[in-house]
Amino acid sequence: MDVTFRIRRFNPEIPGKNKPYWQEFHLTDVEETDRVLELMHRIKWEQDGTLTLRRACAHGVCGSDAMRINGVNRLACKVLARDVGNRIQVEPLIGLPVLKDLVVDMEPFFANYRAVMPYFINDSPVPADGRERRQSQEDREKFDDTTKCILCAACTTSCPS
Repeated sequence: MDVTFRIRRFNPEIPGKNKPYWQEFHLTDVEETDRVLELMHRIKWEQDGTLTLRRACAHGVCGSDAMRINGVNRLACKVLARDVGNRIQVEPLIGLPVLKDLVVDMEPFFANYRAVMPYFINDSPVPADGRERRQSQEDREKFDDTTKCILCAACTTSCPS
């Protein structure tokens, strides 16, 4: 299948490009099982080496490739071409300062993360035997989903508040 990417670009270092603008790229021979991150690599490597994006593991573990894909915050390494069609719009996460193209400054996110102290503060004394504090399965289930966070900022930057 053929795919057209519409990518929001921004380069503060180049006069005339220091304001956001859209640029289109066309790819041929795209497989339905290609991931958006792989396709963006093709654009960078084959069409425009100046395209700037964050990526690392490409397996949905690190969260570095979080971006807005067709208006939804997603990890580019987890989105298949068949799930977004042949017109793909990509832009940086909203709510964070854009450094260049699809790369945002994550420091405001991490500053907020540190401010809420996202860890347990236990005021009870250490058990007499010096061993760990036991936790019931029910207590664990209360916060189980929060342990799956990979700190990609996709959920917090999609919040309208």
